[in-house]
Amino acid sequence: MDGVLVKEIGTKALLGGAGALVLYWTFTAAKLVFNARGINPMVKQFFNQIAAGRVDAAYRLTSKSYRQHVNRQQFIKFLVDLKLNRYSNLKSGRPRIQEGKIILTLKLKAENKDELPLDFTFVKVEESWRIDRIVDVSS
Repeated sequence: MDGVLVKEIGTKALLGGAGALVLYWTFTAAKLVFNARGINPMVKQFFNQIAAGRVDAAYRLTSKSYRQHVNRQQFIKFLVDLKLNRYSNLKSGRPRIQEGKIILTLKLKAENKDELPLDFTFVKVEESWRIDRIVDVSS
């Protein structure tokens, strides 16, 4: 009799724990999607500015912290070194939250199937998102 009771309680505890875990994952995913609204249009604007040769406008989409660590000349050199003109397609990965910032891996794709993965870190400044860090993760 005791074994049946232990088994029943164990099964209920296991199901309760699994349910709590699923609820936590659902809540976290919904929070992430809600918090990340506005990032994709900003990314599109960033790359459109670069494609149009408006590097200063793209640079202004970065955070004050970014601009304190990366001056305009370093930003331009970074963009030139990436050889962005080779890439014509952009694929966005799954966003991640870390220390109140959102990290998003973007993969630029070339006609010859080459890929350039870049980690963009975004920070919310007042009501809009700003780029706080860009890292070439292919190297």
